[in-house]
Amino acid sequence: MIKVKAVISETDFLTDIFSKTNSIISDEPVDNGGQDKGFNPYELLASSLASCTCATLKMYLNRKDWGVKETTVEVILERDKENNITRMDRKISFNGNLTEEQKQRLLAIANACPVHKILTNPIQITTSL
Repeated sequence: MIKVKAVISETDFLTDIFSKTNSIISDEPVDNGGQDKGFNPYELLASSLASCTCATLKMYLNRKDWGVKETTVEVILERDKENNITRMDRKISFNGNLTEEQKQRLLAIANACPVHKILTNPIQITTSL
């Protein structure tokens, strides 16, 4: 079970987010009334996919010892509010010599990362006071 807590006080939109051992801040951009002092909620969502993809690929690359020095994952999140559609485009690049077959295997591994699986399957959210 993963548990996080978010707390917002008197400063508009500046939110402290806590896990068991770490903390980060979130904020809204200036044009939304925030101060842009932290990732906004959409950036945090995109960051979850990007960081999970990196970690999943790193675990696989370490096991295979394919000599990749660096993996970069960029995620672009676009929200179409009118049609209630969210699109995430993920671009992965590697610093290392990989065959086309290895690249295709890594693509399959990326698509199997835990956050990717969460985001591409039904999500149930319950809310209580």
